[in-house]
Amino acid sequence: MGRLAGLRWLLVLAWAAAGALAAEEDGKAAVVAPGPRRHAYAAMMYMGTPRDYEFYVATRVMMRSLRGFGADADRVVIASLDVPPSWVQALKDDGVKVVSVDNLKNPYEKQDNFNSRFKLTLNKLYAWSLVSYDRVVMLDSDNMFLQNTDELFQCGHFCAVFINPCIFHTGLFVLKPSMDVFKNMLHELAVGRENPDGADQGFLASYFPDLLDQPMFHPPVNGTKLDGNYRLPLGYQMDASYYYLKLRWSIPCGPNSVVTFPSAPWMKPWYWWSWPVLPLGLSWHEQRRENLGYSSEIPMALFQALLYIGVIAVNRLARPSLSKLCYNRRMEKSTMFLLTTLRVVAAWSILAAYTIPFFLVPRTVHPLLGWPLYLLGSFSLSLIVINFFLLHPLAVLTTWFGIIGTLFVMACPWYMNGVVRALAVFAYAFFCAPVVWASLVKIMSSLQVLIERDAFRLGEPNQTAEFTKLY
Repeated sequence: MGRLAGLRWLLVLAWAAAGALAAEEDGKAAVVAPGPRRHAYAAMMYMGTPRDYEFYVATRVMMRSLRGFGADADRVVIASLDVPPSWVQALKDDGVKVVSVDNLKNPYEKQDNFNSRFKLTLNKLYAWSLVSYDRVVMLDSDNMFLQNTDELFQCGHFCAVFINPCIFHTGLFVLKPSMDVFKNMLHELAVGRENPDGADQGFLASYFPDLLDQPMFHPPVNGTKLDGNYRLPLGYQMDASYYYLKLRWSIPCGPNSVVTFPSAPWMKPWYWWSWPVLPLGLSWHEQRRENLGYSSEIPMALFQALLYIGVIAVNRLARPSLSKLCYNRRMEKSTMFLLTTLRVVAAWSILAAYTIPFFLVPRTVHPLLGWPLYLLGSFSLSLIVINFFLLHPLAVLTTWFGIIGTLFVMACPWYMNGVVRALAVFAYAFFCAPVVWASLVKIMSSLQVLIERDAFRLGEPNQTAEFTKLY
């Protein structure tokens, strides 16, 4: 079973590696269009969070996807000076223009509701300093484009989408660069303009307080640019949660062009566990596979897969005697205390077998690689626990099979809507809970039998197995 799972996983790896190499070759062939352009799609990049690398990957994927959709505009990244040179060079190799800037000091750090992960988001204001462009579409890295959106460059001096009924979202907005506006914004920062959240969103909402009263943007058919401020249709910032409710897009307001993921940091679409937990996670990863590939994650994933396969092989050979490797003298504690201790250690060992591989999988690998690698790792570590404590394999692996079942239930493509999907997952969990509980009881009873048989004492004869001597 272990060898078959390993072979299957290696075939999946080979498929992903081929896609990664193809995407890399495509990236190397990228050529920046000659001549100056009047428009730009811009994003920002800064350091200082636990997820810097993930946002770097997301930015590259988004910028490459814009090229894939034929965007007739420059692609610009406003990068703080401490961004690693290798990342900057990779962006330039993708045809992206990198503008290096000093981090703007955030004067709102001492606010009670301040979130430190938004400390440097005010660097987004540098977009107004890109005066070589007539219009700039400023983007967060967690946007996923579904089609070309160059019509946005016809919008006015400032345009944004209202995801919240009263507050516009700054994950995508259109602006007309102006040094006068930029300098005024810096002055407003210095004097401490009101900012509800201490981040870019609160500052811009305060700076453009009347945007809700402005007309809706409709691109002129003759291609002319509008003046003034406008609200953008919701189709330019479709919150992913809208999709999770109906499992399809049905945004009547404007073209369904851009998906945004304003969720908790650990539920962004670039993480391997994002799918099938979040149905759109696979869509983002497919976009990455087509545009960027996974060449940076494949070596580590391959190494882990080979390591886990080796662990499975050793466990198959060492099963008769590996359970005795740590016990070389008779126990002097009471049987009840020993049983309690053994149960605690066994429970923590099982928990570790299922959690350690989760954190070892490269976080930005494709879900179709991440989940098999996690399952392979948890299976191999579970075998160690089974052999060490002489537990019944099915009892320990019940959770493993339950996880596989959960993935199939969540990934099923035939649900009518998100509510039905959620009910199906709940029903599956409800029926699985007694089975998991029974397996836990089985494990605890096995440990009790183990103590009663005194299986951990090495004072008995016939303890000459080869693998015991190794330890």
